[in-house]
Parts: sequence; C-alpha cells; structure tokens
Amino acid sequence: MLKINKLFSQRCRLRLAKLLVMLIAGFFCCVILLRFLPIPYSTYMLQKTVTNIFNTNYHTQHKWVSMDQISPAMQLAVLAAEDQRFPDHWGFDIDAIEKAFKHNQSSKRTRGASTISQQTAKNLFLWSGRSWIRKGLEVPITLSLELFWSKRRILEVYLNIAEFGPGIFGVEAASQYYFKKSAAKLTRYQAALLAAVLPNPILYRVNRPSAYVQSRQNWILRQMQLLGSNYLNQLN
Repeated sequence: MLKINKLFSQRCRLRLAKLLVMLIAGFFCCVILLRFLPIPYSTYMLQKTVTNIFNTNYHTQHKWVSMDQISPAMQLAVLAAEDQRFPDHWGFDIDAIEKAFKHNQSSKRTRGASTISQQTAKNLFLWSGRSWIRKGLEVPITLSLELFWSKRRILEVYLNIAEFGPGIFGVEAASQYYFKKSAAKLTRYQAALLAAVLPNPILYRVNRPSAYVQSRQNWILRQMQLLGSNYLNQLN
C-alpha cells in the first residue's frame, strides 16, 4: 500500500511538473506572438467589463493603432510622466523603488514606482489589486516582456491598453472621445493632459481637470521640454 501511494505521489508530481512546463512554454509562445500582433483586449479590460456587467452606463471604447499612428508628443508625454528611465532599465527602476519606499514610510500619500514595463505586464496579463500573488507574477512577466519585446513595442502596447477614463482604453479611443481627433494629431498640450490622469483615470478626469491635474499637466510639459524630442530615438 505504501509503495502504491508513493508511486501515485510520484506520478502526480510528474504530471504537475509537465503541466507547469506546458503553461510556461505556452506563456512564452503567447508573449512572442503578441510582439507582432495587434492586441484587441487585455485582462484588465476584461476585468472591468465583468465588474460592470450590470452597469448599463458602462461601455468599453478601444481601438488599436500602431506606433506611427500615435503622436510623438503623446509618446513623450507618457514617458515624461510615468517612466523617464524607460530606455535604460530592464523593467524595474531600482532608484524609483528606493525613493518610493522612503517616501511611503513618512507620508500618508502612497507613491508608486511601477515602470511602463510593469504596468504593461499588469494590464495585459494580470488583474488590478495589491496582492502579493499579483506582485509576484508581475516580476517574471515584466522580465519576459523586456526579454522578447523591444522598448518601442512595450510602449506601443501600453499606449493601446492604458485606461484614460471609465471604459476608455487606449490613446486612440481617448483622443477620439475627448478631442474628436486621431491620436496622430494630438498636440503637446493635449498629450500632457491625457498623461496627467494616468495615475488614476477614474478619480482624475481629462474633460474636467482638477487643479491637481492641471498642475501635473504643466509639470509634464516642462519635463517633455527637458527630455527633448530626440529622447524617443533611444527606444529600440
């Protein structure tokens, strides 16, 4: 009986190991394919749709566009606002993490340190929340994006799946909704305003910008000026 239980246990471990290998291999295949294919939906978009299934006022707006259909001003605004070290790090900004940790120890307002790579990994494959499980999964997924995708592709996907308002996903949908124009025609002022609400697009509104959003918009415009248009040339 003991030998049978031991054999059964070994078989279970072997099957679990094979299943794990298959899942990992499947994930890497998915990541490689998504480097080249337009992405019509994300896990976060699905989560928001499900949680609002009984909300008749909630409608998802999203349209995929390639990077050359997104204004360089919008690309620069997001980098200036969210991740100025984006071209140089491998998915994690250690300096920003250390500064955020020190700040959060002494301040009531929590500061995040997620890079654009991390946010792309979270929005595309994971769910919103602050659980340790999600954070743990975010690390290998972020590293896999950095390994198999170019920086330009990571930014392209981020701009296409980021939430800019309730049910408004991606810069093209946001540009059409708020400014009645394509993302390719966004001005620096409009791009900075869109980037200004990204920390919390439900609390902060593009069409009703608070004093905080306006001040953040002005800060982003100054950062864009400091970075310069040649900054985008660093993306591979």
